Amino acid sequence: MPEDKVHKLTLVTCTAPVNIAVIKYWGKRDEDLILPINSSLSVTLHQDQLKTTTTVACSKSFKEDRIWLNGKEDDINQPRLQSCLRELRRLARKRRCDGDPSADVLTYSHKVHICSVNNFPTAAGLASSAAGYACLVYTLARLLGVEGELSEVARQGSGSACRSMYGGFVQWRKGEQEDGKDSVAEQVEAESHWPELRVLILVVSAERKPVGSTAGMQTSVETSPLLKHRADSLVPGRMEEMISAIRQRDFVAFGELTMKDSNQFHATCMDTYPPIFYLSDVSRSVINLVHGYNRHYGETRVAYTFDAGPNAVIYTLEQHVAELVQVLMHFFPPETNGGEFLRGLPVSPVSLSEELKGSIRMNPLSKGISYIISTKAGPGPQLVEDPNVHLLGSDGLPKKSP
Repeated sequence: MPEDKVHKLTLVTCTAPVNIAVIKYWGKRDEDLILPINSSLSVTLHQDQLKTTTTVACSKSFKEDRIWLNGKEDDINQPRLQSCLRELRRLARKRRCDGDPSADVLTYSHKVHICSVNNFPTAAGLASSAAGYACLVYTLARLLGVEGELSEVARQGSGSACRSMYGGFVQWRKGEQEDGKDSVAEQVEAESHWPELRVLILVVSAERKPVGSTAGMQTSVETSPLLKHRADSLVPGRMEEMISAIRQRDFVAFGELTMKDSNQFHATCMDTYPPIFYLSDVSRSVINLVHGYNRHYGETRVAYTFDAGPNAVIYTLEQHVAELVQVLMHFFPPETNGGEFLRGLPVSPVSLSEELKGSIRMNPLSKGISYIISTKAGPGPQLVEDPNVHLLGSDGLPKKSP
C-alpha cells in the first residue's frame, strides 16, 4: 500500500458499486446486528456510471478518527460506522495474534481519516448507503490487511451494503443464527453472465427522502401484517424463481417478478401505520408507461422497480434500449438538451410509430424526469492503483477541489 515517507502516512483508495434489489429487503429481526426478516437479491450496477470512491489514511500523527462525506466532515461516532471500524480492527488484531507475519501492528492501532464521495445523488433512493458502506469496509480491509468474508462486516453498516461487496447478481441470505454469522451475501452469477441486460435509472428527484429507510422499515415491522406474510410465505419462493430466471436469462420471468416484488414492497409501505409514501405521481406515471409499452408488444420487454424513493430503475434488454429511451423522452420531455438528459452508456436516437405512442395512453408530462442514467451490471469493489485519485492529501486532509 502507498506510504508517504515524510508523514508516515499510509493511503488506500477503492471504489464500490450501487446495487438495486429485484427481491426487496425491508425489515430487520435484529436492529443492532442488522439481520433481515427475509432474504433479498440484487443487480450490481456498473461503476463507470455509479460508484462511491473512498480514501482511507492512517498515521501515528493522527489524534482521532475523522470522516468526510461528499465534501463535508461528518460524525465519526455514528453507531453503524463505529461497528464497522471496531470489527475490522478486531479482525486485524486477530490476524496478528494468529501469527500472520505480514499483519502490520501499527495500522490497526493508528487513527484513520476517511474521505468518501458519491458520483450520484445521496439519500434519494439510489442505494447510496449500500455503496458507501461497502466502499468503506473494502478500503479499510485493504488498509488493515483483513481478508475473507467482508459482507458480514458491511452488513453492520447498512444491510444492503453486503450485496455491494460482489459484482453481477447477488443474494443476501437472511440466515438463521442469532449472531448473524450466516447472514451474508454471495454472488449468484457474475456480471458477464447476462451481457444483454441493460439498466436505466430515471432520476425523478434528487431530494432527501421524507422517511429514511431505517425508520421506515422499523415502523413496518411493528405495524404491517402484510410484511410478515411477505417475509414468511412469499419471499422464499420468489428467491428461487428469481435465481432460476437469472440463470436461464429469462427476461419475461425476471421482469414480471421484479415488478411484482416492487409493487408488493410499496404495498407493505402503504400497509404500515401511519402509511409511508415513497412513490410520487411521476413514479406512478412511469409504472403506467411500462405496462402500456409491454401491452403494445404483447410481452414483457421492460420492467420497473422502485426502492425507498421516487426514482425508477428500469430493466430491459439491449435491443430495446434505444426505442425505450425515445418513448421516455416523448412522454417525459426533458428541460435540458439531450446530452445532459441522457447520461452514461450511449444510446442512438430512433423514431417512434404513432401507433406505439397512442397505445401507451398517457399525456406527456414535462419536468417529470430530471435525467436518465444508462448503465448495466458491473463488478464489485475495486482497488484504485493511481495515487492521483486519492481524496486525501499528504497532510491526511481532503484535497481542495481544483
